[in-house]
Amino acid sequence: MNKLRMRNKSRLYTATKTVITCLLFVFLMACQQGTQTEKDSDSYAELELQERPNILWLVTEDMGPYIPAFGDSTIETPNLSRLAEEGVIYPNLYSVSGVCAPSRSAIATGMYPSSIGSSHMRTGSNTAQTGLRKYEAVPPSQVKMVSELLRKQGYYCSNNYKEDYQFRAPVTAWNESSKYGHWRNREKDQPFFSVFNFTETHESGLFDPYGFRHIETRHYHAGDTSYHWKSGRMTEQETYKNISKDINFPIPPYLPDNDIVRRDLWKMYNNISEMDKQVGAVLKQLEEDGLLENTIIFFYGDHGGPLPRQKRLIYDSGLNTPMIIRFPKKQLAGKKDEQLLSFVDFAPTLLSLVGIKPPEHIQGQAFLGNYEADSKRKYIHAAADRFDEVTDAIRAVRDQRFKYIRNYRPKQGYYLPLAYREKIPTMQELLRMRNEGTLDEVQMQWFRESKSVEELYDCQEDPHELKNLASNPAFKSKLKELSNEMDRWITEIGDQPNLPEAKLIEQLWQGSEKQPVTSAPVIIQSGGKCSIACTTEGASIGYKIMSKDVNTSTVWSIYQEPINCSVGDTLIVKAHRIGYKASTIVKTIVQE
Repeated sequence: MNKLRMRNKSRLYTATKTVITCLLFVFLMACQQGTQTEKDSDSYAELELQERPNILWLVTEDMGPYIPAFGDSTIETPNLSRLAEEGVIYPNLYSVSGVCAPSRSAIATGMYPSSIGSSHMRTGSNTAQTGLRKYEAVPPSQVKMVSELLRKQGYYCSNNYKEDYQFRAPVTAWNESSKYGHWRNREKDQPFFSVFNFTETHESGLFDPYGFRHIETRHYHAGDTSYHWKSGRMTEQETYKNISKDINFPIPPYLPDNDIVRRDLWKMYNNISEMDKQVGAVLKQLEEDGLLENTIIFFYGDHGGPLPRQKRLIYDSGLNTPMIIRFPKKQLAGKKDEQLLSFVDFAPTLLSLVGIKPPEHIQGQAFLGNYEADSKRKYIHAAADRFDEVTDAIRAVRDQRFKYIRNYRPKQGYYLPLAYREKIPTMQELLRMRNEGTLDEVQMQWFRESKSVEELYDCQEDPHELKNLASNPAFKSKLKELSNEMDRWITEIGDQPNLPEAKLIEQLWQGSEKQPVTSAPVIIQSGGKCSIACTTEGASIGYKIMSKDVNTSTVWSIYQEPINCSVGDTLIVKAHRIGYKASTIVKTIVQE
């Protein structure tokens, strides 16, 4: 009996020791993983950046994660692949809308479109179809374009050349915004923020007859004001044949697999290949100028893909776009940062990187720089309202895995006929097959005549967002969490889903029948200095000085404090609050 007790005691000791050893191993592994996570989280603290780094944004259009660095090896993109190898890739960047103009308003201001009146696509057109007046988004008076804030700190800010912000950019926004815009036009050693927009990948690149627009070669000639572009489009024979039509293109399940769809995918990937060459041209110019290693380079798209059931929708196919950031001297090269990022985070991050504290009103949060947010983003938000001639009202919120969508017009179908989109052969083919009854069950989902009030998707298990889990009891808790988060966000930003657009215009114009106008600036001369004031709250003031001996500058300077003026100089002044009409131009000859 004693021997049995001893054996049992020995076995118990051995088992206990094994359990303790296992627990200790698990604990150590957890510590290591925790340390690794902490290290990854803090790795940006290791960055060595100059005090006022140059910033280069390379922005393409209608771009899903269709490049090798993000898992799509259909074609080679050597310039973007090199950028990714030397930089950090961000697979979880999301636009605030599935279309460009609302998205670009968020990028430029750090504000959600539905909080400033920029959520309806094309506020200045489609008036014949909608019966609405032309208008612009009207942000709160303190909102400025981020480029203007950088200019105030001495940065040279250039844009080449698309704007499309749902409002007219004030003259103070850019040193130069044109097809010739380039950092090469700055003063010697002046820090710069330069944006290059690549339009090759735009949805219109899928239209027939196919061919790049001649102006899209502009990046090979950027900064060369002696070069003149042709108008119109190249023929298909003139267009670069970057890739074969015989590639086995990946076709999402919501599109049919036939020759028409494959031809549009050939166009899409061919356009991406050409865009990659254009990116390479700009990067080569940066290297030639000896600026590569003191410039932070961003590459990203202005929203998701160009195909039907991608662009304009707030599924991931319409919102998710790849981003690469290359830091000087290849710091953090090869890193993948999985954090959730939103377009509203760009403006505060840009300011943070150059040492400027983001203003309190900005709705995004910095993910890099001196003012990086204390905690990472838990959710991203998006909205869909009017697109050209058709109107809907949809809101979305997404965490790392799940997407919640709320439809404010459930009696309205998912697909809405839109003339511009129907120029795409694939869209025409979808409609033809729908009418013939030859689409499968998945492909027919988009053509349902009514919508669920709520949608919930597991984006990890169901990346195309085809299986609505909103009524599944197993996901009740997640549905409630994301619904509550949407309510919080809507309240916080002052969103008014499904507000008639005519009422929105009334609110933006404060009940007036006409767009508000920025007051004319007033110039006061005293003691060899000129002071300028404008009674319109939040107006930016730009000025030029024309000397008796020097021609007028083409660049509007930003007025910040009284300026030195010489007798006989002509002072030219213009004021502009975003969303208002600009003031009249005031000229005065300095008298004292």
